[in-house]
Amino acid sequence: MARRPNYGFEKRQKEMLKQQKKDEKEERKRARKAEEQSGDAPAETDDAGGEG
Repeated sequence: MARRPNYGFEKRQKEMLKQQKKDEKEERKRARKAEEQSGDAPAETDDAGGEG
């Protein structure tokens, strides 16, 4: 009997990769924003985030 593909595992791996890329993008964005603020006058902080 042939092995069946484990679609649940593949889906989880794909979702984990997607989340990892999203986290890396957010980190780069946060670092860029912090760099801009340190170069300019102190800006007000936005705790709401603005993006979902």
